[in-house]
Amino acid sequence: MMGRIGGFSLVEALVTLVIFVVLAAQAYPSLQRYVIRVRRNEGEAALMRLMQQQERYYSQYNSYIAFSSSSTDPEAMLFRWWTGSEAHTSAYEVEGKACEGELISQCVRLIARPGTSMVDVHFHDEDCQELTLTSTGLRLASGPGAHCWP
Repeated sequence: MMGRIGGFSLVEALVTLVIFVVLAAQAYPSLQRYVIRVRRNEGEAALMRLMQQQERYYSQYNSYIAFSSSSTDPEAMLFRWWTGSEAHTSAYEVEGKACEGELISQCVRLIARPGTSMVDVHFHDEDCQELTLTSTGLRLASGPGAHCWP
């Protein structure tokens, strides 16, 4: 009599694989939402840091300063236009400019745009899209999301 040799049958291996795939398919959307939320929080924190830097600049020069990824002014180049540790892996590109209908000496608006050609082009935030912070304390998002800022 021959005994059964230890191991898994093909059917058992396929059932295990199917269970694994179903669980992974259920977990993936949650993981994606979590990654977007974390990167959004990183963008909001960067806007807050940049606004603090703008306020320090204002206290020295009695004006805010406009900046962007294409800035050539040495003072403007002191402001980081990306939100992460490196530009090419960041989720948002940041630009500082005057508030609507006001001069840069009166009000500055910081705008974080997700997934531009200067940062991680694959990042998209459909809920909040662009994040905005002004020197008057206004916090906005251009997307339909209701809870974009904490």
